[in-house]
Amino acid sequence: MDKRIPAPDAALANLRDGMTILMGGFGLCGIPENLIAAVRAKGTKDLTIVSNNAGVDDFGIGLLLQSRQVKKMISTYVGENKLFEQLVLSGELQVELNPQGTLAERLRAGGAGIPAFYTPTGYGTMVADGKETREFDGRHYVLERALRGDFAFIKAWKGDRWGNLIYRKTARNFNPPMATAADYVIAEVEELVDLGQLPPDQIHTPGIFVDAIFQGTNYVKRIEKRTIRKN
Repeated sequence: MDKRIPAPDAALANLRDGMTILMGGFGLCGIPENLIAAVRAKGTKDLTIVSNNAGVDDFGIGLLLQSRQVKKMISTYVGENKLFEQLVLSGELQVELNPQGTLAERLRAGGAGIPAFYTPTGYGTMVADGKETREFDGRHYVLERALRGDFAFIKAWKGDRWGNLIYRKTARNFNPPMATAADYVIAEVEELVDLGQLPPDQIHTPGIFVDAIFQGTNYVKRIEKRTIRKN
């Protein structure tokens, strides 16, 4: 039951070229900074990354784009990354854009064992190109496939050695569903606590979903867009 590992690279022995990684986070909040650095150091290539966004040019997933380790991004928003734009336009990077709620539901379905679902979002737009559509009660729907990954990289606020996790605020957006939708789940936490210190009714991800956990270091927690109130 003790799922602690000393460092992120200890859990990446089976990460190979061409695999799919689910990466938690929303903007630059709640992203697995230590795991991203470990993948960059390992040099694994041709990865498919599923993430709400692609980080910025010099931080987050942007670091893996710099090193040309990503083959495809499945995301909802990529507007803060100029390198991402350059790679897509040059044909070096594939991109699959999803409506944000659709991406969240594809991940939830992947974790629940549901292979596909119908949603009205995107009907009549490019999102629906090449996909099955049906009409229910006079409304048109698009068939979307569930999403799963070979790995999920999760960032939480607190965790224990059994893998139970608590997220803080915005970090709770995409991390929890991703933790249910991968074959191997690695969690990095800001604080690794003793058993019994996490209130049972406040745990967001039960340890049954987590395969490995470690306490991260040197978190930067950058602000994506800093705004200052005018006097």
